[in-house]
This record gives sequence, C-alpha cells and structure tokens, in this order.
Amino acid sequence: MRRRTLLGKIAGGLVASGTAPALAHGGRRVLHVRPGGSVQAAVDAVTGPGWTIVVHPGTYREVVDIPAGKGELTLRGASRDPHAVVIVFDRANGTTRPEGGTYGTAGSATFTSAAPGLTVRDLTLANDWLRADHPDITGTQAVAAYVTGDRSHFENVRFLAHQDTLFADTTALDAFDRQYYGRCYIEGDVDFVFGRARAVFDSCHFRTLQRDVAFTPKGMVFAPATARANPYGFLALRGRITSGAEDAAYKIARPWVPSYETTAWPSLVVRDTWIGPGTDAVAPYTNMRDAHPWQTMRFREYANAGPGAVVSVPENRPRLTAAEAREHTRRTYLGDWRPYAGR
Repeated sequence: MRRRTLLGKIAGGLVASGTAPALAHGGRRVLHVRPGGSVQAAVDAVTGPGWTIVVHPGTYREVVDIPAGKGELTLRGASRDPHAVVIVFDRANGTTRPEGGTYGTAGSATFTSAAPGLTVRDLTLANDWLRADHPDITGTQAVAAYVTGDRSHFENVRFLAHQDTLFADTTALDAFDRQYYGRCYIEGDVDFVFGRARAVFDSCHFRTLQRDVAFTPKGMVFAPATARANPYGFLALRGRITSGAEDAAYKIARPWVPSYETTAWPSLVVRDTWIGPGTDAVAPYTNMRDAHPWQTMRFREYANAGPGAVVSVPENRPRLTAAEAREHTRRTYLGDWRPYAGR
C-alpha cells in the first residue's frame, strides 16, 4: 500500500487546500485550522510569543515552516489521537525546485522549525515521497521534520518517512540546542533520526521499515553528528526499537561526520530500551565512512533488553558503567529546561 493512500485513510480523507486563513478564538491567542484551511497560514498570522494553533482532524497536504521569530508557539492536534491530524508533503533531496536546482536534504522537509520554545503535540508529520515512484532521482533523503531552535518539545507526535525522517539539528555549528521527544513514534529506514542536536527521546517507539533490497544492513536508526564541543548528543531511554523487516536487518546507528564539520564527534546513548530482533545484536553499529570508524565515537548502551540487545561480542557493544549512566539522564542533557516534569 502506498503511503499516500494510507495517510488518507488514517485521517479520514479530509484534505486542506491551503489558502483559507485561520481564525482567532475569542480574545485569546488561539488560532484554529480546519479542513480547507492552511497550517502555514495560521503560522503566518501569529504576531508574538505564546500563541497556540489548534489543528482539527484532517490531512493537510502542505509544507509548514516556523521561523525563529515565532518563538514559544504551540502547535497541536485538536484531539489526543496523533493519527487524526496529518501534515504531509512529498519531496526529496533531489526533487527539482521550480526556480531550478534541487531542494537538498533540509529543504525536502515537510515541517521545518527554527523557533525557540516550540511545542508540538498530538499530530503526525510525514513525508510520503517514495523511491519507487522516482527511479530517476538519486538524492532520496526525504525529511518529515527538520528541527532547530533551543527547547523544541514534541509530545505524542508521529514522524513518518523513509530515509532521514527526523533531522534533529541546531541553529548553528556552535549551538547546543536542546530538543525533547516524549512518547513519539518515529519510523524509517536509512539514518532516520539524525543531526547534531542535544536531543532526548523519552519513551519513544522507533520502527524500522521493510525494504525491497537484497543487501543488509537495510538501514540504521540513528546517525548523530554531535559537535565535538558538545558533551551530549542523542539520548534514547525507556523506549523500544521494533522492525517490519527480517531479523538482524538493521543497525542501531552509524556516525555522521559531515563534510562541512569534519571535527564532529557523534554521541549516542541508548539505555533502558527494548530492542527487537530486527536489530543486528552481534554487530549493531557500522561506519558511514571508513575514515570515521564508529569505534572512535561516543556510542554507548546501558541496561537494554530484548533479542536485539543480547551482548555476544562485547567489543561490538560498548556499555556505560553504573557511574557513567548517572551522567546520561534527561536532567544532565536538558539542564534547567524540564519538559518532562510530572512524568
């Protein structure tokens, strides 16, 4: 089943055409978007910090870009079911722009935010571009969400795509922007959680997809690109990693050292997480480039469970000691910002 058909069924087939303005609710700083309206129009209508945009059930086929000047914004689905509201588009790194050139990886994103203090909850962000539909395009990265900006908080959000689903990045090479993902669902195949943000994934479900390819690994969940000066990169805790592919078809991670930041020192800690059989337990990490071997990176595990977490070759699964584990928590990564309070 093609993803576009699937998304339509999930959201009840309601499609927003993208031009109707959102309306303020009374005198409060609340904007409502309903089928036939545009989420981007509502973002454009925000005039200062502290606004809330409520998106009602439907499928909104559009690109949404929240600039840095729209700080402290909340974007949420009208119900608590993230399936009910879907924001989706379909373009890839190699898709041609109308004005010429291609979009590139970041430019392919359905949802982009550089706003500090952003909160997104109870909806789906998706990129349903498919490789099989575009055999002429080699730049197949197709991002669902490209997120920068400090204190970006996603709660009960679904991120759907294939390659490079969630680009968790920072506003600048020397910025240590913090991001928090609580109870989120993230699916994809190649490097589908990547970037240089200081990001905590709390009680999230990572799902690797089946791919019609003859080789393994079929992909990797994480590809961090943490700056060397940043003491913390990605922290995944209390979650699970499942798969729609055969056993041992996927890796947990590979390090991304970008050509524009060759001093990067990728950091990833996966702890207290259930890892299913779709993950290669014998060799769960691999290289993106042989010049940057994963063994030299800050990859660690702690107290994981499940068939994909079995340690049969210890040197292939570097682990934290109990003392080290106390330094890799939500509080140490996020400091005085505590979006997880009460959990």
